[in-house]
Amino acid sequence: MTLDSIIIFVKKLIDILLVWMILYYILKHLRKNLKMVLLFKGILFIVALKILSDLLDLVTIGYLLDYVITWGPLALIVVFQPEIRNVLEQLGRSQLLGRHKSLTVDEREKMVYEIANAADYLKNNRIGALMVIERDNSLLEYIEKSKKLYADISSDLLISIFFPNNPLHDGGVIIQGDTITSAGAVFPTSDNLKISKRLGTRHRAALGISEACDCIAIIVSEETGRISVAMGGELHYNLTLDELKLLILDELRPKNSALLEEDEHEEE
Repeated sequence: MTLDSIIIFVKKLIDILLVWMILYYILKHLRKNLKMVLLFKGILFIVALKILSDLLDLVTIGYLLDYVITWGPLALIVVFQPEIRNVLEQLGRSQLLGRHKSLTVDEREKMVYEIANAADYLKNNRIGALMVIERDNSLLEYIEKSKKLYADISSDLLISIFFPNNPLHDGGVIIQGDTITSAGAVFPTSDNLKISKRLGTRHRAALGISEACDCIAIIVSEETGRISVAMGGELHYNLTLDELKLLILDELRPKNSALLEEDEHEEE
């Protein structure tokens, strides 16, 4: 093989990989959006119908599909402008290496201990709460619109924030690393039609922010005292304190260490 042919091959390979990366990202983030899922199914149906019309030489339907394929993208951009904007915003918030502070094992365990202690008190006293832990996606957009604290995390501070009649108790707390960055944050509520009508505003806000970012949203129900966690648009409902601790510790574990542990298990 000559140098020119190698360069051409590498360029084509990079081209294909970039296309696959874009498709993967789009499918990964749109699978939680009901409107976009239905749109994607509709596009697949039109493509399949177009292939069928070409194979069977169906002139009329082929002509109509050509018209739809030509002007359809423009119509989709106009109709689905909010969804497209959300995807672009998620891309802008994504950071390959993560922006949150990398915690040591002791710092991570202390943070989880403080959150669990606060959740236990809030649960026993039926005090509603919403605590959001930032991971790779920045929550700066919501921090800027909330009350900035930048305080070391502690269960006493979390309890006092959510205590009734506190001006900040209705909003959510944002945690970056082992720091309570802000309180009184307002998050978008999920519009997923599959969500139970029994869930209140806090649960819907937790699901909404977990759909928009890769954060961990912890909810304490004011009505029932139950503890739940929202991640990736899914709700882990009615967790025990031990389940809460293990879930957060596992999700905050650095990816590199997780891979190393898997390799060690395989060797054993």
